[in-house]
Amino acid sequence: MSLFIRSTKAIALVGLLTVATGDASALDRASCDQAYKPQVGQEGKDVVWVPTPDEVVQRMLQVAKVTSQDKVYDLGAGDGKIAIAAGKLGATSVGIEYNPEMAKLAQCYVQAENLTAKTRIIQGDVFESDFRDATVVTLYLLPALNLKLLPKLLKDLKPGTRIVSHAFSMGNWKPEQTLDVGGRAVYYWTIPAPGTPSYAAAMAASK
Repeated sequence: MSLFIRSTKAIALVGLLTVATGDASALDRASCDQAYKPQVGQEGKDVVWVPTPDEVVQRMLQVAKVTSQDKVYDLGAGDGKIAIAAGKLGATSVGIEYNPEMAKLAQCYVQAENLTAKTRIIQGDVFESDFRDATVVTLYLLPALNLKLLPKLLKDLKPGTRIVSHAFSMGNWKPEQTLDVGGRAVYYWTIPAPGTPSYAAAMAASK
């Protein structure tokens, strides 16, 4: 039986079928856009999707000194831009995104960029996800969510793990660096060792 589909639907179907089968040979980002139709403001669990500018993404990864030796987790990954950029630097990267359609879009982009060996997207809740093997964690969440997440970061992550947040700080936990990237703030911390004054200060900030 033959099946004929009008051109716009055909493009979307190619993207969907490619994601389903894992065959990236005919996939590009335009196919992903046609299939999943991303829109700024799409809802997640506690935030809406607003993409991080490319310049900010690059500075976030630069301040964290990301290399091929790193395991990068982007919490609230949206379209996967930060995880994909980390994968292009040679790092192993994971994006965690709550919205199922956004997670599919991000994974579609990963396939389109031919990065499936380095980067993957997980659909899940960042507060329930396991990212204890991270060496770098990136964030673009609201201030209240950063503070809500801080106890988990301090409990689960190894001392020295690098944390980078776009736009929002973590209350009274003083960043080690604050960057201005075209009028947008980027904050950088490292996880302190338990028992140190820095750890006590971070814990106090989370309460």
